[in-house]
Amino acid sequence: MPNLFINTCVDVREAINCARMNQYDSITTSLVFPGFDREYEDKSLAKKHQIFSRPDIVMSSKMWLGYVIAAVSDDIDCESENPEIRIASEKKLKQEIEFAEHVVQHGIIYVRLKSGNNVNLARIISTYSKCEQIEDLMEHFEIMGGDLFSGVILIEVPMVDPNAVAQQWRSDVGEDDSASGEDTWLWWNRFRLQSDFNGKHRLSLVLSADIPSQDEILRWLGEPVDYLVVSSDIFIQNKANYPVLSLAHQDVISQFIRKTKAKFIVKANPNDGNLRYYAEYLRHLQEKFHEVDPMDGFDDLIEIPLQPLFDNLDTYTYEIFEKDPVKYVYYQRAIEAALIDKIPDAEKSTKTAILMVLGAGRGPLVRSSLNAATNTGRKVRIYVIEKNQNIRNTLEALWREMWPRDTVQLIFSDMRDFSTEEKADIIVSELLGSFGDNELSPECLDGAQVHLKPDGISIPSSYTSHIEPIMSSKLYNQVRLVTKTEDQNMQLRGKSKVMETTYVVYMKNVYHIADEPKPLFTFHHPNRDKVINNNRYGRVSFTTKLDSVLHGFAGYFDTVLYKDIVLSIHPMTHTNGLSSWFSMFIPISDECWQDV
Repeated sequence: MPNLFINTCVDVREAINCARMNQYDSITTSLVFPGFDREYEDKSLAKKHQIFSRPDIVMSSKMWLGYVIAAVSDDIDCESENPEIRIASEKKLKQEIEFAEHVVQHGIIYVRLKSGNNVNLARIISTYSKCEQIEDLMEHFEIMGGDLFSGVILIEVPMVDPNAVAQQWRSDVGEDDSASGEDTWLWWNRFRLQSDFNGKHRLSLVLSADIPSQDEILRWLGEPVDYLVVSSDIFIQNKANYPVLSLAHQDVISQFIRKTKAKFIVKANPNDGNLRYYAEYLRHLQEKFHEVDPMDGFDDLIEIPLQPLFDNLDTYTYEIFEKDPVKYVYYQRAIEAALIDKIPDAEKSTKTAILMVLGAGRGPLVRSSLNAATNTGRKVRIYVIEKNQNIRNTLEALWREMWPRDTVQLIFSDMRDFSTEEKADIIVSELLGSFGDNELSPECLDGAQVHLKPDGISIPSSYTSHIEPIMSSKLYNQVRLVTKTEDQNMQLRGKSKVMETTYVVYMKNVYHIADEPKPLFTFHHPNRDKVINNNRYGRVSFTTKLDSVLHGFAGYFDTVLYKDIVLSIHPMTHTNGLSSWFSMFIPISDECWQDV
């Protein structure tokens, strides 16, 4: 359910009850008494104004935490050129943050950005907000947090500069003087740069009557957006006189629900007769635009790539790969096509094709090979090569109970070391990583091709890696936290090692800085070069679409299994339903500003 923003709240318990009766799950409101103006005497707060809020005992701590987002007073101006206003604002801000930490510890504090001039505001908030790295170090060394706020700081930013919107309706502003307004993403970027990309600082984007360009929306989709703020004045009435949003607004909302799982904050008068209908309608949109995703739960979670040569995979990993509804269907098609090419119809009753499955795992490619032989009516003899001794029992059980013993032969060895008396017509493998060449290919396949006949076929026959620049605060901050599980002491030594590691990610909360990925490296199998050299160096250039921050690169690959049978995780050509490979995230040590 949405959250209800209430500007003035005399009785917070009553406000919560009102919100919940109207289908809102919580409220956002200032903790300061309405109309209360604090005065300062020299450097100290006037005694009569030290009690500026309601006592915390009006509600239980559970209610404070579960039902209240604490908004910072809107009259605070930490950037004022008037030193008295600025100093007083700093004191007010610190006082409110400290009290918010008292009543909504581990909860949410709400701060509104009014302009791009917010460096001092960011400095103060960063002083009080605890970043993940500091929090993890404090846990490791058992340091007390003091007055640091351990919850989320929710930063409200308009998607469109309200000053520009206001000027559109002013008759005293000429066409030449009518500014298009400042890019409000720059407001947010200045703020988060000052706070060192603190992962506890999240976004609450204000959806106004004016909608930004699609490129600007896509850039916001690469930011940590938790909420969309919907004001009652952008609703329109439908034919039944119920409040709804325009199709253009619905399109924007659908993108944020699908990419960031954004929730809603509604700004409306508590006495608005349509209050309940706003909540019901927004809940309807959440249900309407929610997509059932089999990979749900993996969104934007970084994982260390598999190292199947160094580590033996476990049964859970094999099971995940085997559940892919697409990959083995494509492999079977490729094997069928290769068998038909190797053995003409006239010879299919007399000739036997030799297949070698390299890195067989628990046997899905063996099943694909047997199915392909049955479907094409070709005779085959299959060598199953697997080095992982932990799945020997599984493969031998399959061989005894399900596979034809005279057709399938098991070999438990590294694919580069085994020996057989006959060579293969077809070798089949699934050794590709998210970047194509980052796991066992091409090195292991090159080592195994000595077992392939001169006219033999490799499945896959080639693969190409692709790369593009991306912006994602979420991924960047996760990489900075990898040290907590990998090497706690590395937090004190530096971040270079962590930032020079590649990660596997199901990317959603990402902005693609350039138009599309570009190809980088291509490998072919079999490799008939006299001296095989897989060293590669590539250089590609990109043109940025909007001002942005480069956090790293996204890597993809596509592979030609055989002839026109292709698997791809390239975003422009992604094979429908393919889930075995996520994208590769290649971080950079320090974020890099990119301007148009």
